[in-house]
Amino acid sequence: MLTDISPVQEGDMGWRASVGATVTTVVVLFGGYLVADAYDVVPGLLTTSPAPAPASPFPSAPGATEGPAPERSLPDLPDDAAEPTQAAVGKLVTGLRKDDRLGKRVGVIVTDAATGTTLGSNAPDRPVAPASTQKLFTAVAAMAGPGGDTTLPTTVVLDGDSHLVLVGGGDMMLAAGAGHPDEVNGRAGLGDLAAQVATQVGLTGADVTLSLDDTLFSGPAVPAKVPAEDVTLGYTAPVAALAVDVARTTDEEYAPREKDPAMAAANTFAKALEKRGVTVRGSVDRDTAPSSAREVGRVESAPLRDVVGDMLRRSDNTITEVVGRIVAIDAGMPGTGSSAVRAVTAGVEDLGVDMDGATLHDLSGLARGSRATPRQLADTLRLAVDPDHPELRDVADGLAVAGLNGTLHDRYPKGNPGRGYVTGKTGSLPNVTGLAGTVVTTDDRMLLFVTLADKVPDGGTYGARVIFDGFAGDLADCGCR
Repeated sequence: MLTDISPVQEGDMGWRASVGATVTTVVVLFGGYLVADAYDVVPGLLTTSPAPAPASPFPSAPGATEGPAPERSLPDLPDDAAEPTQAAVGKLVTGLRKDDRLGKRVGVIVTDAATGTTLGSNAPDRPVAPASTQKLFTAVAAMAGPGGDTTLPTTVVLDGDSHLVLVGGGDMMLAAGAGHPDEVNGRAGLGDLAAQVATQVGLTGADVTLSLDDTLFSGPAVPAKVPAEDVTLGYTAPVAALAVDVARTTDEEYAPREKDPAMAAANTFAKALEKRGVTVRGSVDRDTAPSSAREVGRVESAPLRDVVGDMLRRSDNTITEVVGRIVAIDAGMPGTGSSAVRAVTAGVEDLGVDMDGATLHDLSGLARGSRATPRQLADTLRLAVDPDHPELRDVADGLAVAGLNGTLHDRYPKGNPGRGYVTGKTGSLPNVTGLAGTVVTTDDRMLLFVTLADKVPDGGTYGARVIFDGFAGDLADCGCR
């Protein structure tokens, strides 16, 4: 079963999310001289008004002036907002601990975002199955390591006069045709890349051979402890140096995936070349691009900050593993799954999180047997909202907003006080439910919370999810003084 099975959306985090009304101005253009004449828009037989003066010319570039600086749409939280009491928060935590519907292993921690003070907890240092809340580690390590401005290139090099090599740079979110500049999934397009190659080197009408270089990543494409049925069901794909639409074979979110995503993308690229008049002789093979080859085409993924935000909101297992391998390569390690786990763990530890006792078999949380403590997740979250770490802010911004987007879009119905005030990373496996994120109280105080249960009775994961949502809503509503 997928670590997070909620549908797909996108959104941004705010101290207090609000839904604004959009005012649309409709301008009706009346065509025809007589209509314009009758309304005194132009001179003519039906009017005695003089012709309007010619409009002033649009200012040239030297005459343009800089507009006002952008303003924040929401104010900062007040520095003197009342902090909830440990007694009040502790009472809410005790309610979770005693709820038999959650099972016998419930880990909870609530901390103050500004001070780091623990306001309430239950077994905060006991390692439990984190499910997809584990993606927070990868997100933070990516922003601290490669950084949010990093993009993943897909390139083509020309070896000799007619041998092309398609080189994967880690982008598994390629579009088959034209890229979409406003999208994360599909920002770069193989069709655009083919057009560059055909026009820049004058290959239109020529015959070429095409090879694939996908050596950026190595080792097992799927972590060993991810159940095979999760791949079959489309909950994750084999990790590859490039792919179209995360290797989906249909438009569905959890569609079956290509068994060889990189080669499937290379064949798509070959067809794109054919459409542009470049004939590809024979079949695509695998080869390493020689250092002497010259680059003749390049497209770039969305910046890593956008990829990570999309990854968190949609809880994309495959992209999490890709990002982890990018972290490993940035750290000078091989692009393998095991190196990715080591690099992400080290990256989080370098930021001050004590990862002692954590056992990670993958990065998405889909592998069975991974363990982390509520405190480790809470400490990682605090880094994302810490003013001293602005480079990590995109992690907090990438969390789903309760009742509005991402894997929380259909949770927190109207009436739940957490709607719009809770942001979080969800987690779900068989008998495992988790939610880790932020909440702003009625006193405008930001809290961090982690709730995990990994012994939920059979058939009770949905109910456990509702209970955890209610707990975060209670934190938003109570003030807790």
